[in-house]
Amino acid sequence: MKHRWQTLGLGTLAGFRSMTAPALLSSNLLTYRPHALAGSPLRYLQTPLVAHGLKLLAAGEMTADKLPQMPDRITPTALLGRAGAGALVGATLYKINHESQWRGALLGGVAAIAGSYLSFFLRKKATEGSGLPGGLVGGLE
Repeated sequence: MKHRWQTLGLGTLAGFRSMTAPALLSSNLLTYRPHALAGSPLRYLQTPLVAHGLKLLAAGEMTADKLPQMPDRITPTALLGRAGAGALVGATLYKINHESQWRGALLGGVAAIAGSYLSFFLRKKATEGSGLPGGLVGGLE
């Protein structure tokens, strides 16, 4: 049951910042190395190279997200990437807990899409309500 809440939480986070959710999960898997991932393509998430690479991608995303030429997070391409990140963390958490990876991927992907729309409208409302530039509000986000 705990992994369902973790999937919802990390999936939603993937909607806010797509690379942060896989980076957090991968970093955690460096310490907690579940045997359920052995033999699975998902096992690579528990390697130092992937964990550190995801952290770099997450840092780059946080920086790039502030640029004015970046598309909205709810454009089809951005939404697809965020849903993919949510699906990845969901599938991994469900695999670790010996449940259907497809169900985890679906839950994580849907949570990421919901998180994308939620964060888009919250950021838009905060920018309009505060009068601050969107990049500054994004930095605080």
